[in-house]
Amino acid sequence: MKIFLLNIIFIPFFLNAQTANRFFYELIFKPQKNSEATEKAYTILDITDKGSIYQDYTYYSQDSLISAKIEARQKNGVYYDLSASLKKPSIPYKIIKEYPSMKQKYQEYLLEANFSYPLSTTLQWKILPEKEKIGEYDTQKAEVDFGGRKWTAWFSKDIPFQDGPYKFYGLPGLIVRISDSSQNYSWTLKGNKKIENYSEISLAEKQLPNSEKLIEITPEKFLKVQTAYKKDPLSSLRGMFPEDMMNKPYNDGKTLSEFLKEQEKAIRKMYDNNNPIESVPEK
Repeated sequence: MKIFLLNIIFIPFFLNAQTANRFFYELIFKPQKNSEATEKAYTILDITDKGSIYQDYTYYSQDSLISAKIEARQKNGVYYDLSASLKKPSIPYKIIKEYPSMKQKYQEYLLEANFSYPLSTTLQWKILPEKEKIGEYDTQKAEVDFGGRKWTAWFSKDIPFQDGPYKFYGLPGLIVRISDSSQNYSWTLKGNKKIENYSEISLAEKQLPNSEKLIEITPEKFLKVQTAYKKDPLSSLRGMFPEDMMNKPYNDGKTLSEFLKEQEKAIRKMYDNNNPIESVPEK
């Protein structure tokens, strides 16, 4: 996926109900414990006056394409399922923080609904005297133990938000870079952009079935739902289609059977990670 904001650009940090400041973070991570192979994902932290949302950039990156397809669909007067052409994100969840309380929620879409549960993240930062220039920003070093890992962060008081990627927050400025001591996970701020008429849900994401449906659940119940979903991602679709439909064209020249197999493969790849950010899960 291409991203064109490769340099950090200063933007005014004025916020209102219709505006967001979007911060782009490059995430480099090792999905497998016993391998040095890394993967890269672009993630975003959208900050409004109400709080922030951290998530994968994949869905938002497809909004222009989806908008064009919606326009073409309306012009042609032919309905077809736009969700079938969506690229799956590398990171399947969102971390939502409320301001000023910094209460956090975990949210994840599992086939036909968003599931959400509260988090209780506590970070005891140690701010150190070391300073470093990163991009356009003067940053200062801080350290914290979290999720079974030791983390080093560089934050900038030039960006007046006590926030950062994933669950990280609480420093006197935005986190510009953060990584664990073994370099399993590393985020680096690569750019920012002011978003007018901001929507908390991307246009691409709105094409998913029941994308605005939210089910609040306990962490324990969520784990059971997610485990079952990982085991058989398309379980709710099995038996829905007559046998004669499975070999008929469905999307981009593929049959329905081929399309469903591709979807299942993409979902399984999204969860192919035995090296989570928190080696000791948050209780």
